[in-house]
Amino acid sequence: MKLSTKVTELTNIIAPAVAACDVALWGIEFAPQGNRSLLRIYIEALPEEQAQNKQVTIENCAAVNHQVSGILEVHDPIAGEFILEVSSPGFDRAFFSDEQMHAYVGQTVSLRLIQAIGEGDKKRRKATGTLDSIDATSLKLTATDGEQFEIALSNIDKAHLIYEDA
Repeated sequence: MKLSTKVTELTNIIAPAVAACDVALWGIEFAPQGNRSLLRIYIEALPEEQAQNKQVTIENCAAVNHQVSGILEVHDPIAGEFILEVSSPGFDRAFFSDEQMHAYVGQTVSLRLIQAIGEGDKKRRKATGTLDSIDATSLKLTATDGEQFEIALSNIDKAHLIYEDA
């Protein structure tokens, strides 16, 4: 999951403002849409607060929105108008880095790949299944149809968790 240059630039600007609000930055989505772009920031409770079952609140989102708005006014990294949204990543969270997936081994994930995997008629660019393991270069996935894959992390375009009600 390679981040665009613009998302990397925005992350570098926004991360300190998010940290100042005592929450963790989970990820950023930036969608340029002509003269009105969308900037979506996902925040999460700090790890020590997660251990106490604390979650992101609407007050956290409002504080981050206020703090980030001020930073963006000063740095002005987005041409034209933009809409700023701040929320938690939710149960079906998107992953913005390979490291984020480590905590979800054993759970169901959905992947969109850069290059198709599989043999013959079974080639696919999307895969959903149980994340069996992950290391520095690849992950192992058991697809919902039982087929097993080893997928290079560099081949993953997008990934997100599939929420399953226990």
